[in-house]
Amino acid sequence: MRLTTKGRYAVTAMLDLAIHAQHGPVSLADVSERQGISISYLEQLFAKLRRRSLVSSVRGPGGGYQLAGEGIGISIAEIIDAVDENVDVTRCGRQGDCQDGEVCLTHHLWCDLSDQLHGFLSGITLGSLMDRADVQHVAKRQKHRQQQRERVPLSIIN
Repeated sequence: MRLTTKGRYAVTAMLDLAIHAQHGPVSLADVSERQGISISYLEQLFAKLRRRSLVSSVRGPGGGYQLAGEGIGISIAEIIDAVDENVDVTRCGRQGDCQDGEVCLTHHLWCDLSDQLHGFLSGITLGSLMDRADVQHVAKRQKHRQQQRERVPLSIIN
């Protein structure tokens, strides 16, 4: 199984959104700065997340994105599914044509593993990740760095 950048970035961005949700809508520029993901890539991901009703957008000054509904209850599997990722570890995409058009010897083993992975990710929510001490530690570090960058006078940058 290989989770691509799309799935990893979607989960990271959604967790960032969940962590900063108490301050209102979160701009993609802020997520981009904190997580090192390009804004254009985030825009593509959030279009898919919005279509799946996992986030909603707020226009205007102070706008951005916010989690839809009870956002902290969103599972990691829902996020990955929303951006068209999958956790299928079969080589045939579950088609059963893995060996000369027929099912290979270990096809059902890999299907079962794929189901277990999806089930595992379904049991993890944004809220449960937010409660983790390691996640809180990283979030505080990122916020501190962002605040330091915002305090640098423009004359030093130019």
